[in-house]
Order: sequence, then structure tokens, then C-alpha cells
Amino acid sequence: MDQGIRQADLARAAGISPSYLNLIEHNRRRIGGKLVNDISRVLGIDPALLTEGVESGLLDGLRGAAADQPASGAELARAEEFAGRFPGWASLLAAQHGQLGALKSRIETLTDRLTHDPQLATSLHDVITAVTAIRATSSILADTDDIDPDWQRRFHRNLFEDSQRLTESSRDLVAYLDLSGADADAVRSPQEQLELWLEGQGHHIVALEGGDDTAIDALVQGRDPATAFLMRDHLTRYGADARALPLDGFVQTARACAYDPAQIVQQTGATLPQVLRRLATLPPDSDHPPMGLVILDGAGVVRLIKPVTGFAFARAAACPMWPVFQSLAQIGQPIRQTVDLPRPEGLRFQCYAIAHHIRPPDFDSPPVTEAVMLVCPPPEHHTAGTPAGTSCRICPRENCAARRAPSILSEVGAPL
Repeated sequence: MDQGIRQADLARAAGISPSYLNLIEHNRRRIGGKLVNDISRVLGIDPALLTEGVESGLLDGLRGAAADQPASGAELARAEEFAGRFPGWASLLAAQHGQLGALKSRIETLTDRLTHDPQLATSLHDVITAVTAIRATSSILADTDDIDPDWQRRFHRNLFEDSQRLTESSRDLVAYLDLSGADADAVRSPQEQLELWLEGQGHHIVALEGGDDTAIDALVQGRDPATAFLMRDHLTRYGADARALPLDGFVQTARACAYDPAQIVQQTGATLPQVLRRLATLPPDSDHPPMGLVILDGAGVVRLIKPVTGFAFARAAACPMWPVFQSLAQIGQPIRQTVDLPRPEGLRFQCYAIAHHIRPPDFDSPPVTEAVMLVCPPPEHHTAGTPAGTSCRICPRENCAARRAPSILSEVGAPL
């Protein structure tokens, strides 16, 4: 900004994509030494200027660790002194806090998969089926003294084949649940494939910004039928929003309105769902604030999640305190609500939600309803918000009227 260099130009000169640079700036991708040197060369500055934030990151880690254990009595005012006098111990504490955060994220992902993923259900069914077959065959062999040799060979062959099937099913299941290896970002379901592709685009589809839907065929080419169906549905909606709110004019209006959806609706005459979706698809290589998005159908099933740093939304068994669920009970009523996440993050978001009919009701068929929620940075001077979380199983709040299952964090003795 000081040198008047656009993020896209900086990324291009450094040999990376604008969306990748945006992820780096939002602390969602690591940056190596060569890339630091490339960026500093483009900016014409000393590489040390880009690495001075390491100490700041260390202090942030210590403060986060203290916030995670409020009963510890850690002296926050002396965090800088502690880091200066004992840098090794400070780095250890910060690193352990980061590892705990990564483990929590992994628990969130596994919990989400355990509750919604059809592939996981199929894998578990295969394992149970193989185990049941092996047990039945083994019981016959163990309880029957006089078995015809021909039948005995058949039972032994069945045991061998079922054991092989169990081995393969177990290996596939472990590989699917193992999120720590090189395939940690691999996805299996069509919805996850769509969202991963959108993340790679920064949720901003340049080919559709001119309102030309002919590009959709090329974008979905080569996808499996289920993923292509979801992509085509999403991209068709994207193209319609781009025609209703052309990018250049919308960006100017959004900035002039300080990204307030209500003011943008008044200025443009567009519907609130269109404005919420359009704000979430602003170019990631510009200076727009980071904004997440959640879209549900009328049954509360997640159709799309665009995450932002610190914001996670479960695909199944999600926390009912999010305003997007409240909107389903108030069709057409806009909701604006500040949401507070539980410790240790203690993050806060400003949410805008509305449910609307995508097919209006008539006498012969029920309406088709959809709910949209935009997740934004909070207002600066808001003092309190509505408590919400990811899902009950990983939420540390004890006294919540909406709790429908005990938290695994309390079950393992984690501090609440």
C-alpha cells in the first residue's frame, strides 16, 4: 500500500497467484525463505522487514495460550519480558498452543465427517459386514466337531476372502481419516470438491464476471457427474448475481457503503441474498475485508461453506445459535447479529442472515426455501455478542440451553 503496488501485481512479480498471496497474508499458508526473498526483491526492501513479525507472532502465541487457560494467572503484561529473557521456553509454549489449536481443528473435521459423510458410513458398513462374516464362519468351525472336508475348505476360503476384504476396508478407512499426511487437503465428497475448487479461485470466478454463462461448460468439464451437478448449480447462480451486480460498480458501491449490506441494497435495488453472496465473492487479491458465507436449504442442510480465518461451521449437527438457523423460522426477515465464539479463540464476527423463497409458494406445490449468512469482521465498539460454536461435541460451554450432547472436551478433562 505504501508503494502503490496492487496485491495482484506483487503476486505476479513474485511468481505466485494472487489468491495464494492472499492466503499468506491471512496466515493460512506458510511462507518459505525463497518466497520471502522474492517478495522483498519486488518491493525493494530488506527481507528482514518481512520477518520481523516473528517476534510479534511469538507474543500472540503466548497471549493465546494464556487466554486458553484463564485460571492459570499468567501475567499478560509481562509476556514480552518473558519472551525476551527465555526465548526458548516462550517458543515452546507458543508451539504447544499452536499444536493444541491444530488438534482441535482436526477434531472438528473428524467430528463433522463422523456425522455427515456418506463415504465414511459406507466404509464403516463394509468393515462391520466383513467382521460379521468372519465371526459367523469362525463360530461354525469352532462349534462343529465333524465337518465335511469339502465344506471345511469352503469355510477356510471364505475366512481368507473375508479377511482380505476386512484388511482392504480397514486400510481405506484409516487412509480416509488420516488428515495429517500429504493428502491432508484431499476431499472425497462432491461438495468438498466444489468448495476446494472455489477456495483455489478465492471464490471469485473471473470467467463469469462478464455475465457470460457459456464459460460454465468449460469449468465443469472433466468432473464426475455429482460434482459437475453441484458446480453447474453454483456457477449458474454466480453468473446471475454477476449480471445483476456488475463487479466494477458493485465494488465502488460496497466501499462507499463501508460494506454494509443494508446500505448496498438501498443503493443498488438488488435483493439482500444477492448482495450477501456478491460480497462473499469479491476479488481476494484486493483490499476487501475477509468475509465468509454459509448457504443452507430449507431443511437446514449445508449447501456451501466459505470459511474465513477463525470461522468454522459444521456440515451436520451445527450449533443452532448461528443466526442463519434463526432466519429459517423468519422467512424474509433480515437478521444482523454479532456472534462470540467460545474460548480459547474468543473470536467475534458480525453476521447478516436472511431466508428467502427460491421458488414461491402456490396452491399446488410447497415453496423451496434457502438461507444465506454472510460472516464479517465485527464492529470495533461492540461489547457483547450472542454465544455460538461449531457443534456441541467440541464446544466447551457448559451452561448452554441449546446443548444436545455432552462435550468431548469435558469428557477428557479439558479445562472449560
